[in-house]
Amino acid sequence: MTARRTFLMVAGQLALVGTLPGCVVERRVPTDPRDNGARRGGGAAGDDREALSARPGNAPPAEPAGPGEHELGVAEEGDSLLFLPSSAGPRGPVPLVVSLHGAGGSARGGLDLLRSAAAEHGFAVLAPSSRESTWDAVRGRYGPDVDVLDRSLRRAFELVRVDPERIALAGFSDGASYALGLGLANGMLFGAVMAFSPGFVPPAARTGTPRIFVSHGAADDVLPVERTSRRIVPQLEEDGYDVTYAEFEGGHAVPPPIVRRAVEWWGRPEG
Repeated sequence: MTARRTFLMVAGQLALVGTLPGCVVERRVPTDPRDNGARRGGGAAGDDREALSARPGNAPPAEPAGPGEHELGVAEEGDSLLFLPSSAGPRGPVPLVVSLHGAGGSARGGLDLLRSAAAEHGFAVLAPSSRESTWDAVRGRYGPDVDVLDRSLRRAFELVRVDPERIALAGFSDGASYALGLGLANGMLFGAVMAFSPGFVPPAARTGTPRIFVSHGAADDVLPVERTSRRIVPQLEEDGYDVTYAEFEGGHAVPPPIVRRAVEWWGRPEG
């Protein structure tokens, strides 16, 4: 698949808009591009704890969720949130984006990242919370966060008829790193990954060929771009992934124009 790299320069002041709360300095920034995770078809030796088993059904749910925000009841603390815009039909199928918060954040941060875009474009958003201050594989190994996400997906598929061809995984900062690692490990489920200011790619065995969108601020002082996305993107391209890269003038943030560009990129057909 031919890789695409595009660079989007956004006015510096816009990069200050859309900064998400609850993101602290990540503890790991790779110093070598080969430290950006497992290669396609290979991956770190492990027990497949990164594999997600939930899959959408073909029939409309018996009792579909109405428009608005829903707690899914999958965890006593740090429950997952599902947002269904009023523009989405009650019987579907509906596109879905799983949105992951940054370090120190919660499901609310993941939902707020894409809520306005979801309302405008008519897709659902599923936002889980990490079990600890950040996602498990960012700290070390995949595990409890994958379990919660699997339960969240299963519950979301019970409430909403999701289009199996239009499921994406997105995230900001630590959530972007986790989205890359988990998304490439579950490429048969996620057709696209949107990584806003990632730090690295947590290693895992990879499946499928999801399209990838990466954005990063040129003046990011939390996860400096020259040590992160400018290394991650060429490595992913070398591994054969179709990557679109948007670098903007600004810091550790997700400006609205970048969200808009990512959503429009996701909505375009492949090729």
